[in-house]
Amino acid sequence: MSAPLYREAAAPAADRVRDLLSRMTLAEKVGQVNQRMYGWQAYERTPDGHRLTDAFRTEVAAFDGMGALYGLQRADPWSGVTFADGISAADAARVADSVQRHVMENTRLGIPVLLVEEVPHGHQALEGTVLPVNLAVGATWDPDLYEAAAAGAAAELRARGGHVALVSALDLVRDPRWGRAEECFGEDPYLAARFTGALVRGMQGSGPSYAPDRAAVVLKHFAGQGATLGGRNSAATELGPRELHEIHLVAARAGIRAGAAGVMAAYNEYDGLPCAANRELLTGLLRGRWGFTGLVMADGCALDRLVHLAGDPVAAGALALDAGTDLSLWDGCFPRLAEAVERGLVSEQALDAAVARVLTLKFRLGLFERPYVGEGRAHSPALAEVSERLARESVVLLSHDGVTLPLLPMLPSGNPSRVAVIGPNADSLPQQLGDYTAPQRPGTGLTVLDGITAVAPPGVEVTYARGCELVGDDSGGIADAVTVAAAADTAVLVLGGSSAREADTRFDSNGAAVVGPGAPVGMTCGEGVDLAELRLPDGQLTLLDAVAATGTPVVVVLVQGRPHAVSELSGRARAVLSAWYPGPWGGRAVADVLFGHAEPVGRLPVSVPRSAAQLPVFYNAKDHGYRGYVDQPADALYAFGHGLSYTTVEYGEPRLSRTRVPVSDPALTCTVGVTNTGARAVRETVQLYVRRVAGSTSWPRVRELRGFARVDLAPGEHAEVAFVVEADTLASLDRALEYAVEPGELLLETGPSSDRTNGALLAVTPT
Repeated sequence: MSAPLYREAAAPAADRVRDLLSRMTLAEKVGQVNQRMYGWQAYERTPDGHRLTDAFRTEVAAFDGMGALYGLQRADPWSGVTFADGISAADAARVADSVQRHVMENTRLGIPVLLVEEVPHGHQALEGTVLPVNLAVGATWDPDLYEAAAAGAAAELRARGGHVALVSALDLVRDPRWGRAEECFGEDPYLAARFTGALVRGMQGSGPSYAPDRAAVVLKHFAGQGATLGGRNSAATELGPRELHEIHLVAARAGIRAGAAGVMAAYNEYDGLPCAANRELLTGLLRGRWGFTGLVMADGCALDRLVHLAGDPVAAGALALDAGTDLSLWDGCFPRLAEAVERGLVSEQALDAAVARVLTLKFRLGLFERPYVGEGRAHSPALAEVSERLARESVVLLSHDGVTLPLLPMLPSGNPSRVAVIGPNADSLPQQLGDYTAPQRPGTGLTVLDGITAVAPPGVEVTYARGCELVGDDSGGIADAVTVAAAADTAVLVLGGSSAREADTRFDSNGAAVVGPGAPVGMTCGEGVDLAELRLPDGQLTLLDAVAATGTPVVVVLVQGRPHAVSELSGRARAVLSAWYPGPWGGRAVADVLFGHAEPVGRLPVSVPRSAAQLPVFYNAKDHGYRGYVDQPADALYAFGHGLSYTTVEYGEPRLSRTRVPVSDPALTCTVGVTNTGARAVRETVQLYVRRVAGSTSWPRVRELRGFARVDLAPGEHAEVAFVVEADTLASLDRALEYAVEPGELLLETGPSSDRTNGALLAVTPT
């Protein structure tokens, strides 16, 4: 007897899917769109290794198969998984293979299961290589480097048996009070789109099938989650269609054009409907207008939130399926889709369409032919090196007196010389890793204190005092900090925030941290940790005042997952750097920049506010001519794109190859000269902005980033940086919400940041 068509590797995937669907029962179909089990509940550790649990076996038997299993290797305080009971890198492939083997050998059709893992900044698993958080990645303005990191993370995931990576990429920091700001590439749609495209290319590669070292990507979150009111997690939005398209869908379009396997529907609502139940968004726009054929996954427990809208779990599942959601996550609604079909709430054809998309991904991954991994491996040394490079390139020099940094030539030549390292973020590895991070083995990585100690030249003594706690106003350690600072030549004050989860952190049903009265927590950022006030905590500001009062020059390093309002640093700190959450090796990266072994090349992917009271401050607001508040300026403390270096760079005026272009042929070149006028080498990020002066179907924005280029300049060196300007560069949304080049006048602006540009006028004519 010949094998069924779906088992024939040479047959087209579409034919294999149709054949397999024709053989499936209703229950088996429902099983393929379900992902309701937490992966860490599928195994337990024994003296001899790991065994599959009865709960897992029961789940597989319930639907005679399993569509996907989430988080088999996830480890963190929410899952409760640690090195004592979790899956190490050496055991990962073996455990993944045992899961796959049970599903394939104990079900009628032997359909493999998708193993889905969180990969927000590296695989969230024991001994997974941790990368800097996305906000740090955005600060590098280096999509090529991030593409290499994404490829390394995908290879590591596949070597451990995972297939699908869930990666935040689509949200924007439109309100820095939002706790998930660290998961965003920044506030700007163009910058986020460049990194989203790099992410998909790096993780997935190209072509209809995936290489064994490439993973399918599900992009989070679709759509508009960064625009929730008040910076509150999962709250409502008040987006209109134009704002949604101009700002919040740009990265999604880039990811889909790059071939993303899937998107995750966001928690927030759009136009009165939660995204997972929004047919206009998921079917009308995503599948209809954009032609997306991939997978739509619900966020964790999101479908359960639809019950009060639909009336009961069966109707809620039907509502989401009919809207365009294909795969659930932990909810109790999709498991009851058979009832929904039998009650006539949704058609079996709609279920078949969702199942087909799940099966197509399994065929594209080659799971029917190569279901098992074999021997796994620990983290990649090469990926660790890329992680450190990302950390180093993400450091942004916000302010500088031109003298204090770099430290190496500024320290006294006589011995002994001292650098005091002070602050609650100076010697805490967990606090520089970010949210969605697995426990780290002792000895992994370098804190800022470790990095400075390692980099400091012979004869330089490094001293340390914590000074204060991360949160609160306790001043018990300030006296020690003052003593240490007063005896030093320079004080490096490491302040900021933390997304580090602790064993006693309380969690919501979807894993978000629960904070507020009755739930004390040391986190100041992360999922569920939103802030009303963006100033640094009182204890940190008291420490800053006390250390600055010693007269010792102060350098502040901000380890943070959002842009804090740091006006208080002015006049107290000689230099201020933002290191974001730089990952395990970020301490060495920060030290290299402080001592001048590396230049500060990071640029702000967000605007830094003066206070929470002036929000929003994103640079690309509508140009209504608003002049500011009475009691404080309306502009940002540090503008989007800002970042200083240890040298000076001069910009010439931009020059256009054509000053008049027709809408039918708008191609031209914009060239600007840049010169390193200082004594140190520099990597300059030259930025191109477009500003509409006249003629548009909607009110124009102040300016919009439409290009950037990074150029290395030796001292005294001059370079001509040319931007190829095409239709995509000049296009804006027309009344039909389609991108088109419109007649009118545009200003093409170049410069080192959004607030320091020179412009050249371009006329776009109808013919």
